[in-house]
Amino acid sequence: MAVYTQLGGEALAALIAEFAVGTLVSAKGIAEGVSNSNWLIETSGGAQSGTRFILTMYEERTEVAELPFFLGLLDHLAAGGCPVPRTIHDRGGAAYRLLDGKAVALIEFLPGVSVNAPTPAQAGAVGTALARVHLGSRNFASSRANSLGLAQWRQLLDDCGAAELETIDPMLGPLVARELAVLEANWPADLPRGVIHADLFPDNVLMLGDQVSGLIDFYFACTDITAYDVAVTHAAWCFDASGRHVDRAASAALLAGYESIRPLDPAERAALPLLARGAAMRFLATRAYDWLHTPADALVTRKDPMAFARRLEFYADPANTGIFAT
Repeated sequence: MAVYTQLGGEALAALIAEFAVGTLVSAKGIAEGVSNSNWLIETSGGAQSGTRFILTMYEERTEVAELPFFLGLLDHLAAGGCPVPRTIHDRGGAAYRLLDGKAVALIEFLPGVSVNAPTPAQAGAVGTALARVHLGSRNFASSRANSLGLAQWRQLLDDCGAAELETIDPMLGPLVARELAVLEANWPADLPRGVIHADLFPDNVLMLGDQVSGLIDFYFACTDITAYDVAVTHAAWCFDASGRHVDRAASAALLAGYESIRPLDPAERAALPLLARGAAMRFLATRAYDWLHTPADALVTRKDPMAFARRLEFYADPANTGIFAT
């Protein structure tokens, strides 16, 4: 989450008045993340339950035509008992509105905190919650292609340029060239597919102790290889922030939690080392692009691409494939 677009108090108050949530009491910009503009909204309360909400304005990476998928998925999963926030529809029943040419949506606020250093128990709970999302979305009628798949990693990194990548770190250009070639030659085409979150980092999970109270920020959700989502979550939850240290206990707990709900088949299990290399490359690519292209005046914290370059090196080392063994 982030704030790229500034909205004044009058504009925010007028917008909130279009929803049955009472009048605007306060609005605070949220700086984390790199994709959309977000505010924590407090209201006086109304016909819709609650007085705290997340207001999202969709920026350049989110196509308005795809919002029915994203917002419909939230409502579908929430109705199925997954810990996912509902979309607050406006007084006319619309899931989103347009403001100055940009789409905005109001989302239910869920309690909980995001953890910085997950414990194995928390990683296990996240694995379980992810599996429930995968099962809960099986009868979701809509689908969406992955807009940040293998072809887009190549495009983003080509747009950065090898020379610019090496201004981040001299090893980054050679690592990207080597690993993209491996991924493009070997990416699997016949594994089970379904709706995936595709971005389940600790800051997109709300915890109350060791329990998951909310899964949020589904704006990269898509239809893709289900086990790839497991690999993304592994890369996000099983390393320290720098990517230098892996938590093997968290890894075992995450996989066990997932398989307690949805066991991986042998082909999925065998593919996890390669899928994890892809997961690391995906976040290396977007972080490197944002590192080099984020506007200087954006209220957003850039994230270090080298943290995922180190994960990529870990996953690419044959000595480490056992981390995915049963």
